[in-house]
Amino acid sequence: MKILILHSSSDLYGAGKILLITVAAIQEAGHTPIVIVSEPGPLSDQLQQNNVDVKFIKLGILRRKYKSIPGIWNRIKTLYKAHRSIRKIIFEEEIDLLYSNTTAVLVGALVARSSGIRHIWHIHEIIQKPKILASFLGKIVNRYSHKVIVVSNAVLDHWKQRVNHEKITCIHNGIDYSPYVSVSNESNTLKDHLLPENANLLVGMIGRVHHWKGQDYFLEIASHLLKMKFSVHFIMVGDVFPGNEYLYEKLNHIKEEKELKNHVTDLGYRTDIPTLLQSFDLFVLPSVQPDPFPTVILEAMASAKMVAATAHGGALEMITDGADGVLIPWNNAEVAAEKISIYLQNPALRKAIGNAAQSKVMDHFSENAFKKRLMDVILNT
Repeated sequence: MKILILHSSSDLYGAGKILLITVAAIQEAGHTPIVIVSEPGPLSDQLQQNNVDVKFIKLGILRRKYKSIPGIWNRIKTLYKAHRSIRKIIFEEEIDLLYSNTTAVLVGALVARSSGIRHIWHIHEIIQKPKILASFLGKIVNRYSHKVIVVSNAVLDHWKQRVNHEKITCIHNGIDYSPYVSVSNESNTLKDHLLPENANLLVGMIGRVHHWKGQDYFLEIASHLLKMKFSVHFIMVGDVFPGNEYLYEKLNHIKEEKELKNHVTDLGYRTDIPTLLQSFDLFVLPSVQPDPFPTVILEAMASAKMVAATAHGGALEMITDGADGVLIPWNNAEVAAEKISIYLQNPALRKAIGNAAQSKVMDHFSENAFKKRLMDVILNT
């Protein structure tokens, strides 16, 4: 079977990492994946290294920067061109199944219908606002999908209001935890490099810089922890989508306002995530809107790190509060800091909870379990 996969970007954040595992599962099952992304990047480089045929077509991905009338017209024209190009590939390559990864990719649903082939939509998002967009996407997903995979029960609960429940299967993301378990002692050297003389603890977050990912909330929490006289330095990892660079200005303003510039290091986009995680004493997932199923939590847990995550979205299905992590409010930085402070002052407790988190990932969120469930859906669509 030949499977054409469309993905929304060529970066290697959560959805991109899960796509790599998806493609590997298809190859291991003896089928042929072909991947289309809009532009080259770390994801396409890795796919090509894994002997995957990657094609570059502007897919008309939905982004906030296109919400104006000219932007909408741009997306319509791009979608039209993409439809023609993808339809040609479907017939030339004799594609059996089309697989759209994330709701930002609309064209796959349309071209699958016009080409008469089966379509799976893998949804990683909870879209709350604007409501008109959520309603529109729900109708498209429902009408133009044979099967819908969602990454968490939180995502399922959101979309089942608009998509026939019979079409939806929940498959929690799984990861290859070995790079996080067996990372080398390079992390000690990195920690020495990142940790300034006036601090003895590193608290970090990793994520695409976005208005709902909570980088600003992370800085508010940092401010409260410093007021509590903890000797902490804070690490931020991640970059923005092109066109959202204004978010950096907002974060820099917060740093200046709260006098955080000497207490926060922004590393931007990094590929050495296992080593970075090992250097942290505590990991924070500060999303201010429900994060569907943040893979980075699994990565931190696999690294045996204490995780503090905002108590909504997929985090509720990953962390048992006080047992293998801690859940914090998403709208009260002072309370969040107070909960985190309990663990910053108790290294033995951090270690015990980190070990419990690592065991949980190995038992419940493995790559092999994810691949098996995924292929069951693909082969039975």
